Amino acid sequence: MSNSYELLVYLKNQNLIEDHLEFWWPNSNSFEILIAAILTQNTKWINVEKSLENLRELNFLSLENLASCDLSILTQAITPSGFKNQKSKRLIQLAKNIIEEFQTFNNFCQKVNRTWLLNQKGIGPETADAILCYACRQEFMVVDKYTAKLLSRFGYEFDSYYDIQSFIVYGINENYDKIIALYGYEISLNKLYSRFHGKIVEFMKRNPKV
Repeated sequence: MSNSYELLVYLKNQNLIEDHLEFWWPNSNSFEILIAAILTQNTKWINVEKSLENLRELNFLSLENLASCDLSILTQAITPSGFKNQKSKRLIQLAKNIIEEFQTFNNFCQKVNRTWLLNQKGIGPETADAILCYACRQEFMVVDKYTAKLLSRFGYEFDSYYDIQSFIVYGINENYDKIIALYGYEISLNKLYSRFHGKIVEFMKRNPKV
């Protein structure tokens, strides 16, 4: 493998994502993704699903309801995700900041940028890009520990998150014409990035020691 395009081709041939999961992440383009992106920090997805179900029952999966919810109730609801005290405070503050800056979640999705997200307490590069890519449908490629581990299998080692991201994005943009031919239609960069990241995650889950 000499570039990320070749990695994409390799993963696409594995049939890792079902076609109905267009953007891979369940409930794509919803406020739930923003919450999940924070809850999933330092925990397994199965724990996030338990927390999301609790929040769903409490009707906390909306911007306004989260911003005005009781801290103690929220803390209890997200207990399965770990770091409950820290995450609950950060979620409420983030919701309040979004309302103050953007008024609505739809407006947030259209106008938020990476710098604003990185200035929010508890949001690092991976979480910011997950929110931008999956919740806001912006053209950001998420990379994570799975991406680093997979690339290392092909002999690639990187010093930072941004170095990995640059490698992936460069290969995609340089070979976009080939990618259109590969998919058979003009796939948007957001959808491509979403599915590429999803393919990496699914492949690594199925092949953890290959």
